[in-house]
Amino acid sequence: MHADMALRMLSDLLWTGVIVCAPVLGLTMAVGFFISLLQVVTQVQENSLTFVPKLLTAVISLIVFGPWMLRKFVQFSVHLWSEIPSMI
Repeated sequence: MHADMALRMLSDLLWTGVIVCAPVLGLTMAVGFFISLLQVVTQVQENSLTFVPKLLTAVISLIVFGPWMLRKFVQFSVHLWSEIPSMI
C-alpha cells in the first residue's frame, strides 16, 4: 500500500464520518441554539430545559436518518473491502 492510497482512504473515511454525523449534530445544535435564545429572552435558566429537547431531537433524527446513515457506512465498507485486492 502506498502512502497516497492510505491518505485517500483516510480522507474518504473522515468525509464519510462528517457527512453521516452532520444531520444529527446540525439539528441538535440548531435546537440547542433556539432553546438558549429562548432562555435568554425569557430569563429562565433551567438545565433540563436545554437537555431534554436536544436529547429528543437527537433520538428523533437518529430514527429518521438512521437507515440512510447505515446505508452510507455499508457503502463505504463495501467500497473499502473491494479495494483490498488492489492494495496487495
